[in-house]
Amino acid sequence: MRGILNIIWLLFGGLWLALGYVLAGIICCLLIVTIPFGIASFRIAGYALWPFGRTVVDRGPVGAFSTLGNIIWLVFAGIWIAIGHVVTAIPMFVSIIGIPLGIANLKMIPVSLMPLGKEIVPSDYYIAGMRR
Repeated sequence: MRGILNIIWLLFGGLWLALGYVLAGIICCLLIVTIPFGIASFRIAGYALWPFGRTVVDRGPVGAFSTLGNIIWLVFAGIWIAIGHVVTAIPMFVSIIGIPLGIANLKMIPVSLMPLGKEIVPSDYYIAGMRR
């Protein structure tokens, strides 16, 4: 079922969403100082490309630089990206087939708001308690 949902997701917005995150990652990496944001964008792009069967978890306590980086990200990009996820999730909820897609879109909001200190892992490992 996850494979079918991932293919439907990919066709109805996941590819464009992932490309947007990749473009943001490239721009962030070009600016040198924002390379951590670029790496986070690439990580989110992979999640946006194939979200079903994976989940976002905290890596553990984050340092002062990650906290500061998350605040900067939240102000300049995170809020706008989260609004975009909400706005695109609303039409997905209109059809029965789109409900899981809308839920997946809403699941991306926490990582898009504060990406530093997060890790994307397979859902099976997280549920079984096999976190690295």
